[in-house]
Amino acid sequence: MKILLAVDGSQISDAAVAEVARRPWPPGSEVRIISVAEWPASPALQDSLPPHFKAELEKSALQHAESVADRAISMLRENEYQVLPVSKAVMIDSPKDAIIEEAERWGADLIVVGSHGYRGYKRFLLGSVSQAVAAQAKCSVEIVRRQTLE
Repeated sequence: MKILLAVDGSQISDAAVAEVARRPWPPGSEVRIISVAEWPASPALQDSLPPHFKAELEKSALQHAESVADRAISMLRENEYQVLPVSKAVMIDSPKDAIIEEAERWGADLIVVGSHGYRGYKRFLLGSVSQAVAAQAKCSVEIVRRQTLE
């Protein structure tokens, strides 16, 4: 089974990693961790930034995404009873789009993603990566939930 595990460094993301780590997966299973850095500025603002500043922002965002993915790999490898092959993908993109595209490209059987549990106005403003992934993925999606955030 090919499991795509989407992580962002949050507590709910850690819960998704823990969920994958604790499961008895079938022999031959493998995990691919995806960590997506999203541009903090609008496309119009990005175009107006000096090239060296834009490059530094990109470098910083990728380093953060890389450290988030490496931390998730470490968490998975702490499971002494099951050792799954693990790879990673790190990029700057829209998390919703990147997760769907990576799942299709890699041939994932399952996507595991955390749900931040936002309600009302926050959900409207921030959107829901997990909801978009569940609606658009061509494979199964597991949304790991924790307490609701206000």
